[in-house]
Amino acid sequence: MVENKFTVIDAHCHVYPDKIAEKAARATDGFYDVHGFGDGTVSMLMREGKKAGIDRFIVQSVATTPKQVSSINRFIASEVEKSGGVLTGLGTLHPDSDDMERDVEEILSLGLHGVKLHPDIQGFKIDDYRCLKIYELCEKHHLPILMHTGDSRYDNSNPNRLMPILEIYTDLIIIGAHFGGWSIWEEASKLLHGIPNLYVDCSSSFAWLPDDGVVKEIFARYGTDRVLFGTDYPMWSPKTEIDRFLSLGFSDEDKRKILSENAMKVFNIE
Repeated sequence: MVENKFTVIDAHCHVYPDKIAEKAARATDGFYDVHGFGDGTVSMLMREGKKAGIDRFIVQSVATTPKQVSSINRFIASEVEKSGGVLTGLGTLHPDSDDMERDVEEILSLGLHGVKLHPDIQGFKIDDYRCLKIYELCEKHHLPILMHTGDSRYDNSNPNRLMPILEIYTDLIIIGAHFGGWSIWEEASKLLHGIPNLYVDCSSSFAWLPDDGVVKEIFARYGTDRVLFGTDYPMWSPKTEIDRFLSLGFSDEDKRKILSENAMKVFNIE
């Protein structure tokens, strides 16, 4: 809880098994040319998040090959079970799976609350025909997708590829990470705002957007009932991210929406 009155859900956290966590975290750092804050373990997330006043965490990882899907999903579910209600888990899927329905059924049976996709790291374009089964099944089973979106270096998940998916699968909720377009934040917000089945999170954005005025414009474009707070742990310090958000001067009503209420709605968290 922050400011002694706001429950906080960090809606974007990556975690890994202890044995590989540091290696996985540093590999992501290399992909984005940053020096990340954390080691990728659940224990560090919980410890540093608590210090920052964060109450709950939505945790995920991504499968770079189809054979990793089940083991990652079982790891996430196991960490959720051990957390005593502090963690909520998302599953992962891969477009090259030989049995997508089986993978989705496992996500449902494990009690996970959605799906995380990272097109750049997993190596696919989000409007590729291979992905359509993912969207069809997630829409059918009411599984929201937290999707990495945007990258000026690639064209896997930019607005031109995301908008057709949102228009076709109108009952599918997608949360576009990084304000809907990492490294193209303003452009993405101008193109994507107002789409009924799209939400966004603010993770991995503040560090590259030093102008508070620009950040507030992006929030305003989407609307505060469409943005989720997220840190992208282990990339950034939970304390640094929450402090920056609180410095933006939102009303108490908007803080509640962004810090917890929107995430609870989208991911069906009680």
